[in-house]
Amino acid sequence: MRSVSSSTSQIPESDIVPQHVAIIMDGNGRWAEERFMPRIAGHQRGVETVRTAIKACIERGVNYLTLFAFSSENWRRPAEEISFLMQLFITVLEQEVIKLNENGIRFKVIGDLSKFEPKINKIIRNGEAMTAANNRLTLTIAANYGGRWDIMQATRKMLAQHPKLVSNFGEEDLAQYFAMSYAPEPDLFIRTGGEQRISNFLLWHLAYTELYFTDTLWPDFSASTLDLAIKSYQQRERRFGRTSEQLKASKRINEVKKVPSKKKA
Repeated sequence: MRSVSSSTSQIPESDIVPQHVAIIMDGNGRWAEERFMPRIAGHQRGVETVRTAIKACIERGVNYLTLFAFSSENWRRPAEEISFLMQLFITVLEQEVIKLNENGIRFKVIGDLSKFEPKINKIIRNGEAMTAANNRLTLTIAANYGGRWDIMQATRKMLAQHPKLVSNFGEEDLAQYFAMSYAPEPDLFIRTGGEQRISNFLLWHLAYTELYFTDTLWPDFSASTLDLAIKSYQQRERRFGRTSEQLKASKRINEVKKVPSKKKA
């Protein structure tokens, strides 16, 4: 497993296939409206797309998939839609967690779960415990999550445990308290639906993540859409503050290290 330290303090490994993909699943409501259907139909269809994304990531060798399901700002939506989303969340959790476990997928949820009803929290805790030993893919659902909330809660936890750090702490001190401290920073961020912003998602973690925006609405997201994003990622030069010349030199050194030395007879 690669290091989970900050990419602004250490240079992480860069792979041909992104090891961690984070997605904002946008466009469910618009997908339904374009078909003269209620917005909730788009959310229902979006659940099917999640299954597609999970399967596609496993087949391509992605180790971590993080999905932004419900932001801390989404409470501003119409009450009827929020009520439906909560019921859908319960239904999906009850039906899918067992399937995730059967397929060797680790299940995690990040966000401020205090606003959710006890039933949701119980299902989440049981699901995380059930799948804790799985390592085929780590699926993280961000629910009632906000990047600013994450930075604040991490700071509070760190200072509560280490009050003497209040005037002298660094990135590594704080990193272990983020909600997703168990995972490396995302290599590839995808947002569907045509919007080009990160909307308070993983603000700390996306510092050096490659960003990819597509007009495809989430219910239409497919393995082919993921392939286009990965292809774009593979065409990027991930320098992490270095020059192109330094990057090329580093690659040459790594290639030499990989060549097996000939043993003398």
